[in-house]
Parts: sequence; C-alpha cells; structure tokens
Amino acid sequence: MKLIQRFALFSRYVSSITGQPRTFAWACVLVLMWIIAGPILGFSDTWQLLINSLASVVTFLMVFLIQNTQNRDTMALQIKLDELIRVQEGTHNALLDLEELTEEQLTEVSEKYRRIAQAARENIEAGRQDTGSEDV
Repeated sequence: MKLIQRFALFSRYVSSITGQPRTFAWACVLVLMWIIAGPILGFSDTWQLLINSLASVVTFLMVFLIQNTQNRDTMALQIKLDELIRVQEGTHNALLDLEELTEEQLTEVSEKYRRIAQAARENIEAGRQDTGSEDV
C-alpha cells in the first residue's frame, strides 16, 4: 500500500474517532485534570506550558488530517453531483466543472441562476408553475 493511501486511511480513521462525543468527553476530562493540577503545582510555568504545548501540537496535526478528509469527501461529493448532471436530460453539462472556473466566471453563472430563481418566484406569485428549464 502506498504511503498516500495509508495517510488517507489514517486521516479518515483519526477524523472519525476525534469527531465522536466520547473523544470530546475525554478531552474535557483531560482539561479538567489539568485544571485540578494547577493549584497542586502552584500554577507553575511548566503547568501552563504543558497545556499550551499539547493544544498547539494537537491542533497543528489535526488541521492536516481534517483537511485531507474534507478534501476527499468534497471531491467524492463533486463527482457524484457531476454524474447526476451528466445523466439528467435537459441539464447543462457546462456546469460539470464549475469548481474550476474563476471567481468572476462563478459570479456570472450565479447571477444567471439568481435571475432564473427570481423569474420562478414571480411565476409562483402570478399563479403559474415554477418548473421547467427556461433560461433567463
């Protein structure tokens, strides 16, 4: 198994574990233990450094793991949506790669669909249907 595949499996596993309520509960217990240790250790610099260092390292590593999982999930979702657009009669296949467009191009497409939505709302208010594939 390639290193990239192992990392993907590891990141999905860690993301699923860290997203569970019991993991949050364990983190709360850890913080509570740290708070209780404060008076015992006289609120020393070491006491403060421990939680600051631990939180920084965990946060730093989790950003990469969560981002990897999110990127994979987003890509899979995008592929599924692209397939639905591709096989549905009457849809615009030009929408298949919207994520590749520039910000200006996305704004232009978005405005087009806002006009279509506005026309549909006006049709509803006038007692007409709002279905169909009319372009504005």
